[in-house]
Amino acid sequence: MKLLVIGSGGQLGCDFVKEAELKGHLVFPVDFPDIDIADKASVERCVNDTKPDVIVNCAAFTAVDLCEEKQESAFSINADACFNLASCARDTGAPLIHFSTDYVFDGRASVPYIEKDDTNPQTVYGKSKLRGEELIAKICPKHLIFRIAWLYGVHGNNFVKSIRRFAQAAADNKKPLKVVSDQFGTPTWTVSVCRQVLEVIDKNEYGVYHCTNEGQCSWFDFAKEIVSACGIDADVVPCTTEEFPRPAPRPRFSVLENAKLKAMGVNIMPDWREAFKEFLLTENNQGKQIK
Repeated sequence: MKLLVIGSGGQLGCDFVKEAELKGHLVFPVDFPDIDIADKASVERCVNDTKPDVIVNCAAFTAVDLCEEKQESAFSINADACFNLASCARDTGAPLIHFSTDYVFDGRASVPYIEKDDTNPQTVYGKSKLRGEELIAKICPKHLIFRIAWLYGVHGNNFVKSIRRFAQAAADNKKPLKVVSDQFGTPTWTVSVCRQVLEVIDKNEYGVYHCTNEGQCSWFDFAKEIVSACGIDADVVPCTTEEFPRPAPRPRFSVLENAKLKAMGVNIMPDWREAFKEFLLTENNQGKQIK
């Protein structure tokens, strides 16, 4: 299968290209400035040149706090660009795979969210991503939207990299590292997401899917797991959300249930602890280290 992977230089896109190639797909990776998804002509030119069987959009404006400041840019990339992608996918007949977020929910639930639960985003980031979902669903019948959360991987910036850096600094300075313990979700490895998407890419079962690793924890729990696994001698202590105010409010509970994947019998997402262990092994085998 011929796949056009947009945003191939990002955290998710890099791994998607690698995993798709391992599956035997012919991959055309592309990223800005070779494509500008906010420019319809640029999208059309790229799709017409590559003639893909499937369009995969890994590009997004994911800096949650910065989205509050740059609302126009957030909606341009996360919403308006989806109109361009969906229109082009519809006109060429290629299914469109797109990635969304747990931020489309308000975080006030006490049980995991399923795909049909009501959305109620509380941030510019969440609102822009939900608008993107809506545009794709309206314009392109052949769409697969995967909501992901608490994503980490080898590439890009993420919680794992930040905690390792902060924990080492805390250890060097003999100070505790405070991490919020009242926000809950599911750490999700990029490679797990890529493998899952590639598992359903040819099923012709379109719609919105939740796609996270299994289980749940707090950011504090995840930080302790990271510090312990990496052998950093730092004291990780819990704190409240109120102790770390941010421009964009964080959802208190953003655990997603992969309900549709399970109903189809194709859910292959491992527990978050298993995925994190494989991530670390992969890092070691590649001889790389997160900075």
